[in-house]
Amino acid sequence: MADLKYQPVPHDHESFLRNAGKRKGFKKIYKGLEEEYALIREMLSARSSVGLTQEAVAGLMGTTKSAVSRLETAGRHAPSLTTLKKYARAVGCRLEIRLVPESSQSRKKMVARTTANRIPAR
Repeated sequence: MADLKYQPVPHDHESFLRNAGKRKGFKKIYKGLEEEYALIREMLSARSSVGLTQEAVAGLMGTTKSAVSRLETAGRHAPSLTTLKKYARAVGCRLEIRLVPESSQSRKKMVARTTANRIPAR
């Protein structure tokens, strides 16, 4: 098993998006998962940069390969902060989470939605 060497499968994400974008409803669903996909790309990049397999990461985290596979799949699993921290440590990283302000136009829309959904006080 020590002879195994991680060899990532080539993936052209831009080509994938062009082809998938032709399918009905794809763009809306993909947009809704944008943050999850960004996280997964970060995770895969970190794991790839240290040359670890899912099985090796699982061993370092004290979990199973299938659990790591679920972590690296969008839309199926919402990992806890504790799990993300374990993954980060396993691939030689630290977890950093930030809240990034929306554009002022997005904030105005959010405020308008919130105001429209309020129940009037009596």
